[in-house]
Amino acid sequence: MTMEPNLWVFLLDVAIIFIFVMWFWLLITVLRDLFRRHDVGGFKKVLWVILLVIMPYLGVFIYLLTQSRGMAVRSNEQLSETREQLRKFVGYSPAQELEKLEALKGSGAISAEEYAKLRARVID
Repeated sequence: MTMEPNLWVFLLDVAIIFIFVMWFWLLITVLRDLFRRHDVGGFKKVLWVILLVIMPYLGVFIYLLTQSRGMAVRSNEQLSETREQLRKFVGYSPAQELEKLEALKGSGAISAEEYAKLRARVID
């Protein structure tokens, strides 16, 4: 009995691989968030890890359902900290960035709409 190549079998295999990769990415995201948290003690972290090891799919979904708002807040805080560290390293302050934006707007390199968007991003 030979297996003939079948488009539907191939597409099903691709879908299964995609779902597995997505789940693995979610697992890494959950574990990264869990270990970076400062508001949860070691015992709770151990319980979450046990749940993720014993019931990996269900554990990831439970964590996402119960902790998604906090994950977003922590992600935004991490982004802000990284942005500030980069600004300190490079040497640009928000005031200097605003001056550059004013110069770009004055020269016509960016529109008023683009200026407003970039200014809001710098101020945040």
